Amino acid sequence: MRALLQRVLEGQVRVDGEIVAEIGHGYVILVGVRNGDSEESARELAERCSNIRLFQDDEGKMNRSLRDTGGSALVVSQFTLYADTRRGNRPGFSDAAPPEVAQPLYELFVRHLDSLVGPGKVVTGVFRAMMDVVIVNNGPVTILLEDRAPSSSQAHGDRTGNE
Repeated sequence: MRALLQRVLEGQVRVDGEIVAEIGHGYVILVGVRNGDSEESARELAERCSNIRLFQDDEGKMNRSLRDTGGSALVVSQFTLYADTRRGNRPGFSDAAPPEVAQPLYELFVRHLDSLVGPGKVVTGVFRAMMDVVIVNNGPVTILLEDRAPSSSQAHGDRTGNE
């Protein structure tokens, strides 16, 4: 799994012109699920997102986590994080898990993150909907996180020779 994490002053998701979720200070987290990801992947990535220290401490150093600051998270499913752009001009998405596989893992990620940062601190977009996402990036700070748990393709070696 991948999470593109952005430290924000505010974030918002609109579907069909209506606001479905919004936060103030915290993270907007775009989450992609890959073929072979597991429940372990979802839990581990949620823990990394809650613990990574991207907020400034009293000395101006990025030394505080979302949990430390009491901030919120807006989580949006984003299969395009697994776009393959190695050939041609049109991305392929064969590495992205299909919706019936991705949705339960995305929802587990959201539930686990909510349990880590506190009830009501995590809101979401709408899975598989066309969304307008408003992000007021602070810093700007944008970090790509990946789970450390091997997917089934990593555990057995993938067909591109990358192991």
